[in-house]
Parts: sequence; C-alpha cells; structure tokens
Amino acid sequence: MSDDYMENGGDEGSGMDAPPAPAAETGDFLEDTFGITKAGSTVETEIRAGITTFLTMAYILFVNPDMLSISGIPFNDALVATAVAAFVGCVVMGLWANKPFALAPGMGLNAYFTFAVVLGMGIAWEVALAAVLVEGVIFMILSLPQVGWRTEMINAIPKDLKIATGAGIGMFLAIIGFREMGWIQDDFATLVNLATTESFTHQSGELWALICLIAIAVMMARGIQGAMIYGILGTTIIGGWIMGASDPYNGVEAVAVGSMDNLDTSSLFEVAKMPEESMFAAFGALGDLSGDNMGDFILVMIAFLFVDIFDTAGTLYSVGRQGGFVDENDELQDSDEAFMSDAAATMVGAAMGTSTTTTYIESGAGVEEGGKTGLVAVVVGVLMLSGLLFAGLFTQIPTFAVAPALVIVGAMMMKQAADINWNDKELAIPAFITMVLMPFTYSIADGIAWGLISYVAIKIGMGKMDKLNPVVNVLAVLMLMFYVGPGDQSTFDWLLSFIF
Repeated sequence: MSDDYMENGGDEGSGMDAPPAPAAETGDFLEDTFGITKAGSTVETEIRAGITTFLTMAYILFVNPDMLSISGIPFNDALVATAVAAFVGCVVMGLWANKPFALAPGMGLNAYFTFAVVLGMGIAWEVALAAVLVEGVIFMILSLPQVGWRTEMINAIPKDLKIATGAGIGMFLAIIGFREMGWIQDDFATLVNLATTESFTHQSGELWALICLIAIAVMMARGIQGAMIYGILGTTIIGGWIMGASDPYNGVEAVAVGSMDNLDTSSLFEVAKMPEESMFAAFGALGDLSGDNMGDFILVMIAFLFVDIFDTAGTLYSVGRQGGFVDENDELQDSDEAFMSDAAATMVGAAMGTSTTTTYIESGAGVEEGGKTGLVAVVVGVLMLSGLLFAGLFTQIPTFAVAPALVIVGAMMMKQAADINWNDKELAIPAFITMVLMPFTYSIADGIAWGLISYVAIKIGMGKMDKLNPVVNVLAVLMLMFYVGPGDQSTFDWLLSFIF
C-alpha cells in the first residue's frame, strides 16, 4: 500500500473514509508508555514531581511500621509490607491508570487497625489483616465498571457525611499523636488530661516532640517539600541520639547527653528481611473464623471498606481536580482504573502484613510541581521500595519523633470540615457525631455508623422518608444491627448464632 494512498485516506472513488490510524510508536519507552509530551510535560519534570511527592509522604515508611508494631506485627514485617504495598499500588496506578497519584498504607486506617480493632476490640492482628484483605477484594469487585456499585454507594451518601469522615479521621490521628508525644494521658475525672510538664528538660521526649511539631509546621508554612521527613530525622538525630531524650510512650529512660546510647550502630545499616510472621497470615486467619468472632470481623471489614471507598474517592477527586483530570461532568477521567489500582494495592498489602493501602493527598505536591502522567507514580513506587535498604535506620527512630507527623496530618485533614453546611441541622448534627465519635471512642467504625444512623433517624423524625436514598436506608439498618439486639448480643451476632 503506497504512502499516497494512506495520505489521501484510501481509495478516492470508494466514498469511504479510512479508519483512524493508531498512534505511531516513537521507540522511546517512557514516551510510548506514558504519553509525556502529549500531556504537556517532560521526563525531567515527571521525575522531579515524583521525588517531590515521595519526600512529602516518605514519613509513612517510619510511621506505619511503628504504629503496626504496637498491634503485634513485627516492625521488619510491617516495613516490608508498607514498602511493597506502596510500590505495587504506585506502579499499577502509573502503568494502568497513567495518573500521577501515589499510594501507601493509609493514615487513620492504620490507627484504627491498631488501637481500635486489635487493642480495643481484642481482635488478633492476623484476623484484622484478613478483614483488610476481604475488604480489598470487595472494593475491587465494586470498582468493576460492569458492577457499578461503587458509584451508587458514593453518590448515595450525603456529601457532608463524607466530608465529616475525613475530618473525623484527622481528629482521631491527632489524639493518637498527642498520646504518643506524651502530651496527654488518662484521667479518672475527665477521661483525658494534659500530661505533666514539670519534667520538661533537654532530655525530655515530650519537649523534643513539641519542637518537632513546630519545626514541621514552620517548614510547611514556608513551602519546604519534605518537611515531615526533615522534622522526623532532625528530631531523631538531635533529640533522640545526641541528647539522649527519653521516649515517654515506650518508657525509654533518658541517657547521658552526647552518649549516643540511644543509637544501636550495630544494626543501623541492616537491610529489611522478608516478613517471617505477617506474610500470608491473613489467609490463615480466614480459615480460623467462627461464629464467635464472625460478627466483629464483618463489622471491622465493613468499616475498612466504607472508609477506603470514600477516602480514596475524595483524594482522587481532589488531586484530580487540581491536576486537570476532571471532565466537564465533574467526574475523574479513568476513575475505574484508579480505584482498581487502589484495591489491588490493598490486597497485596494485607497479604504481606499491613493495613489498608489508599491514595495519598500528598500526591498534590507532585501535581503542583508539574507532574501529569503515571511516571510520577512509578518514581514514587521505586523510591518507596528503596526504603527496604534502610530498615536498620528506621528501627532507631524514637516514637516521640514520629508522633508529631500524626498531629500534622490530622490538622491537614481537618480543613475539610469548613465545607460542611453547618446551617443545615439535619446534616450538621450527623456530621458532627461522625467526627467527634471517632476520637472519643477510638473507632472510625463507630463514628461512621452512628453518623449515618442519626442522619436517617433525623430524616424520619422530620417526615422526610421520601428524601432518603434506599442505599442509605439499607446501610443504616445493617449498621444498627451491629449495635442493637436481643440480650447482650447484637442482632448480627444473634443471627450468626443460628448459622455457626
């Protein structure tokens, strides 16, 4: 076939137009894979944006293993799971969805996993991982275009309740952060109170935690990328290693100034090993489920699923709008691929040994740097995986240096509360209940459930049942079944007793 024939669109006498020719490959792998030039970017810009995003969220490599280790998962196992889940999520997001969105185990969900599920409800961490694994599978199914339930569920929940969920998680993170900083403590009269500050010295972990918090805030206000990393590492080196400050949360006593006794140099350069306890523990736990723990398992799984769906949807929409990936119908382009990338990362992470993986709002930092394609996400994923080379370093970071990051992230998440319509009492009160119950009960699930239940109850009390979405009604009834029932059982436990 001649070039003239192709240029003229086929046989002039046929009266038919030739089908559009597929885009020609350039021979450049990055260009052919990500369409960087077409997106209006360059390889250098995409790599720089990826590094920027990594710096803003690399703190998760310290924070997540530290938090999950409290639940009983070995630090090394949690570190490997964190890095692998982030790597898989970012690479799938980059290569499949071709979006500059980075993923990692989510803040808030890891706190719920540790403090509410494992420590609060007494559920074994293996069973909690199983709940995350099942949640990821369901999330994947719901995200399939052929199913379409994800869209139905997201659209059914009132916007204000979705916003309140994110803000409530922020408050939940803050109370955990202040506790790990040594700034708050239990109190018989008031439930919680400010911890004693009489012992504030240069060897006080509480003092160095405050310095870290302020330093990170100042750097963020100045627009310095990687502020959390700099704050955590600086506090670790100066306050933890050089000054020998005590770690109030873990009960580590202060050592002599400049002695460096808080630093174990023998293990400083250890490389992470493959998980010994957490890998595939979720699958084993699924086989051990019975009627005694099935009710709690399903409640936890639904809570993880609910938060994962709306947290991911909110983040993808926010960053997508910032990057110009939202169409004229106010919908994210290629959202199905983006959601399924998130679900895939959650399943891999749970199989390895970490709580729910989700898309990070810090992805906006890379978008602000000009990132437009999936190459940004791939760069972040590779850098996250490289964290396994510094496992020994991560184990030497004291809790008081990491905890301020929880407070900072919580503060950033709270800004969403400004978008709630506080003048509409039918929505404002359920939204408020959603927010405050999370930190007060140490449970994301309780906040979500009673926020939705109260919303439906108020609508019924106002005689506006016709205004309720059937999906919301079903969700409210199912959630109420977990709290109300005959005797000392929930309705769900009562029903399960006839099955098991």
